[in-house]
Amino acid sequence: MNRFRTPLLWPLAALVALLVFNALASPGFFDVEWKDGRLYGTVVDICNQGARVPMLLALGMTLVIATGGVDLSVGSLMAVSGAVAAVQVNAGASLGQAVGLALLLCSGLGLVNGVLIAKVRLQPIIATLVMMVAGRGLAMLLTGSQMVPFKHEGLTFLANGAVGGLPVPIPLVLGVALLAGVALRGSAWGLFIEATGDNETASRLAGLPTGGVRLLVYAFSGLCAGMSGLLEASNIAAADPARMGDTRELDAIFAVVAGGTALTGGRFSLAGSLVGALLLQTLTLTLYNQNVPPAVAPVPKALVILVVCLLHSPKLREQWGRWRSPSPA
Repeated sequence: MNRFRTPLLWPLAALVALLVFNALASPGFFDVEWKDGRLYGTVVDICNQGARVPMLLALGMTLVIATGGVDLSVGSLMAVSGAVAAVQVNAGASLGQAVGLALLLCSGLGLVNGVLIAKVRLQPIIATLVMMVAGRGLAMLLTGSQMVPFKHEGLTFLANGAVGGLPVPIPLVLGVALLAGVALRGSAWGLFIEATGDNETASRLAGLPTGGVRLLVYAFSGLCAGMSGLLEASNIAAADPARMGDTRELDAIFAVVAGGTALTGGRFSLAGSLVGALLLQTLTLTLYNQNVPPAVAPVPKALVILVVCLLHSPKLREQWGRWRSPSPA
């Protein structure tokens, strides 16, 4: 039964099933066109939109959840990042300054989450809920509670340009995932994160830097939210402090859980979270293509997520094993 315990198995199976359904229901679903030095097509759009928000947020959320925590502030930090970048470029700042300041601020706010949790000992849901409200308020303050449009070729290129024929968000998220994976699996920090999530008290008594681990993962989550906010602002050439990132933290949590990382912490899978985010994005597009009303769409979306999560359940797998191999009479 080991093959059924692979975290990637069930989200991949669900993703393949969705793709097959779309191929049958929507002729031309897999058609890809090369135009003006860039690939176009429905599949490319799914990957692009998935990379722009849910996949980036899921990378940071994976490490947070692996420590037994949660980050409800990522949507608000997206709004902060977009607001900072828009205000900066409109004030004449360079692209590097605008992007650097936005990412630095979001990483710092993520670090504040880590300090509140690791040092002040607030519950993660409380600390990040406070930051969710404060971050949204900061974005409103920076923009005067108004949408801030901008015209800057460099900033709009981040979401609308292409590298090697692919929209920029795709190689960007793959690069971030690769760097994070190499850094975590090539050093002891990956084990520190899993140990902190499994048993923080025992890890601390064993001499592991559990406080530093929490600071690291929340700062990284803030960084990923900042990058996602930049891409969202770039995509619409404006910063919307009221709506940008709204409820996106839920999508990130769903992607992580669907990808096989348990909410109780411990072992994690960055690849699984990316597949989970891609699954959610494909499901969303499928519902739109089938003309499912927006008010009804969350219901089948929740059902698919529930089924995938149940398939990850050890107890359910145990029952499945008993059914497959009944005891001899």
